[in-house]
Amino acid sequence: QVQLVESGGGSVQAGGSLRLACIVSGDVISDYGMAWFRQAAGKEREGVAGISTAYMALYADSVKGRFTISKDSAKNSVYLQMNSLKPEDTAMYYCAAASRVWAPSLFASDWMYWGQGTQVTVSS
Repeated sequence: QVQLVESGGGSVQAGGSLRLACIVSGDVISDYGMAWFRQAAGKEREGVAGISTAYMALYADSVKGRFTISKDSAKNSVYLQMNSLKPEDTAMYYCAAASRVWAPSLFASDWMYWGQGTQVTVSS
């Protein structure tokens, strides 16, 4: 079975940076699309960034220009580089995956596999 495990979360001050990692086991991700979602306390889960099987990326407007998603098939991992963090970025961040994703998506229903999340807290 496919399993996703996130890491790299933590607490930082506004303007700081974090890099989240998601390691996939149970399958290779060369044919997978990957995505990052987040859910803040009391709010709905929202798509942050997605990357297709062919490495095309899509970002939410709220993070565009600050976050970068990347996929490393050799390490079976996906990453989210987060720069210029803001307090409103505070949330639990989840990794998601699905096979044969030909266009990136920020809709949760498009993703089959999910990790348990890693917490990101940004203080002002």
